[in-house]
Amino acid sequence: MTEYDPIDSPDATTIFPYHDLTAPTPADVYKARNIVRRYLPRTPLVRSETLSNVTDADVYLKREDTLPTGAFKVRGGVTIGHRLEDEFRDAGLIAASTGNHGQSVAYAGREFDVPVTVVVPENPNPEKVAAMETFGATVVEHGADYDDAREWAEERAAEEGYRYVHSANEPDLIAGVGTAGLEILEDLPEVDTVVCPVGGGSSAAGYCLSVGALGNAKVIGVQSEGADATYRAFNEGHLDPREQVTTMAEGIASRVPFALTTEIMRERLADMRLVSEETIQKTIRTMFANERLIVEGASSAALGAVQEMNVSGSTVVVPVSGRNLSTTKLHYAVDDG
Repeated sequence: MTEYDPIDSPDATTIFPYHDLTAPTPADVYKARNIVRRYLPRTPLVRSETLSNVTDADVYLKREDTLPTGAFKVRGGVTIGHRLEDEFRDAGLIAASTGNHGQSVAYAGREFDVPVTVVVPENPNPEKVAAMETFGATVVEHGADYDDAREWAEERAAEEGYRYVHSANEPDLIAGVGTAGLEILEDLPEVDTVVCPVGGGSSAAGYCLSVGALGNAKVIGVQSEGADATYRAFNEGHLDPREQVTTMAEGIASRVPFALTTEIMRERLADMRLVSEETIQKTIRTMFANERLIVEGASSAALGAVQEMNVSGSTVVVPVSGRNLSTTKLHYAVDDG
């Protein structure tokens, strides 16, 4: 067996010998910060007057949309790229993505001069594809949804020797993402709760290891009612995939829960909630109208959940984790569907 041969996986995805499924620690997040701060700017923490008034709380937005890719995942991308083993630098990286993870890997590839292939499902967000190509990635369309694309990327990694960048089963990725939580604690140490969207769970896991573990804040994850695979895994104690998902929020549209992030969330997450597709679309419209912010469906899920929770009198942070909403979806949301 070589390192390019898949090994037994605890979930329904493919992993390889170079995938260490040992959960990172808060110390690993601090180590990742030394890398992240070299390649990425610090992101601002801004009070949302709209959400603060609606919830009778102090609600702050962690503006991860100001990062070069418009989303938090690039923190993990540069951490993995910086530590990439030499034997993969010629073959390069391969990842499956609906957009933000792919942009993260593409950005890292450009930064560290490593070729990148990103596999996306058919009819992808064209703006995200254009961004990945701008960063130098080769984008391949395959399959009806993210998980079809993921399976094809895993096969290419096994057959052609690419370094497969898993979207969640990567300790370096999670530690890199967690650096956003360290910034929150430095700017707002009295934070009570962080509410973040969950697709594969890297964001929630990263906040659990930073704001949760170090600041004793509650971390609450949010999924769409139409894409609840990780919600079910978290609450029911399994890693079983769903047959299908139906959500306009492609950033959280995964049918498969992932072993490493689910393990961290089960240990440290305070709660996980579901929101309706109606709430997601309504919140996109509200944030655009009242704060002039373009937020993706994934971010909108978390922002919408805060408005449905009882957070009165507390200090809440919500990551704005993506600005790459397609023009078509923006028009649809703003025009009331």
